[in-house]
Amino acid sequence: MGLLVDGTWDPNATGDTVASDRFERSKAQIRNWVTEDGSAGPSGEAGFKAESGRYHLYVAWNCPWAHRTLLMRALKGLQQHVPISVLAPKRTEDGWVFDPDNGYVDTLSGASALHEVYSAGTDTYTGRVTVPVLWDTKPGRLVSNESAEIIRMFNGAFQSVCDNKTDFFPQDLREAIDEWNSFIYPKLNNGVYRAGFARSQSAYEEGVKGVFEALDRIEKTLENSRWLLGDTLTEADIRLFPTLARFDVAYWSAFKCNQRRLIDYPGLWAYARRFYALPGVAETVKLDIYRRGYHSRSDVRNPHGIVPLGPIVDFSEPLAAA
Repeated sequence: MGLLVDGTWDPNATGDTVASDRFERSKAQIRNWVTEDGSAGPSGEAGFKAESGRYHLYVAWNCPWAHRTLLMRALKGLQQHVPISVLAPKRTEDGWVFDPDNGYVDTLSGASALHEVYSAGTDTYTGRVTVPVLWDTKPGRLVSNESAEIIRMFNGAFQSVCDNKTDFFPQDLREAIDEWNSFIYPKLNNGVYRAGFARSQSAYEEGVKGVFEALDRIEKTLENSRWLLGDTLTEADIRLFPTLARFDVAYWSAFKCNQRRLIDYPGLWAYARRFYALPGVAETVKLDIYRRGYHSRSDVRNPHGIVPLGPIVDFSEPLAAA
């Protein structure tokens, strides 16, 4: 899908790779941190102080990694403090692009493609041009394109400006949250892609088995738990939900993760609807975009570009009374 090479866009270069027959996702490279006082974070440089209106978030509705940042932004009540620009739910030879005719506009700079934003915000960047990415309007620089770290910034550094002071990464649960994240990411969040982009039967089966191992374990946990960690909604739930939101309309068919649907798991299906009902979450879920995007034309996976009409998924379906 193209890369920036020393700040210049090369539409023929590739980022994510398949080593032998197995999909490997490349790592984010821009890893600065917004902090409460502007001091340096765990990686990167200092100078990024949390302030209302200073930062701009670039996202795409169809990207699950961007979705987790939108969820944390909504749950923390940061919508008025961190504005967004939404890329079109498609990629071209220019990678992620805007589409003003259909309402996808860079409201900050008027760029036509995300690689232009990267080039303006970094010096000689070489790497993938991905969403989400956080921009600092003061120096005109990119802060981070690592979603896992952006959500921790939103949760922690912006406490003084956010509308919801709930801590979704509380000190006493951090070890347990990290354990869930370390289990869910490779087997489920990224596991669906390992299945969908596999180049051999064995690689596909390896990916799918991990996906359903994770779903089965979560289903078992939810037999006696409202959220992954009891009655406390945490970052681990926020990182899980984007995969669940896409599962039946996209991963089940497009990526052949079709042993069971989400709605075949009573606990997970109730859990997903419970999460969907949280303030601001429904506005981040775009089922039709997921269905069309994951079933777009692909010479390998979907040569005719046929988009299935089902299954029908309704996250607003009422939950049973407790």
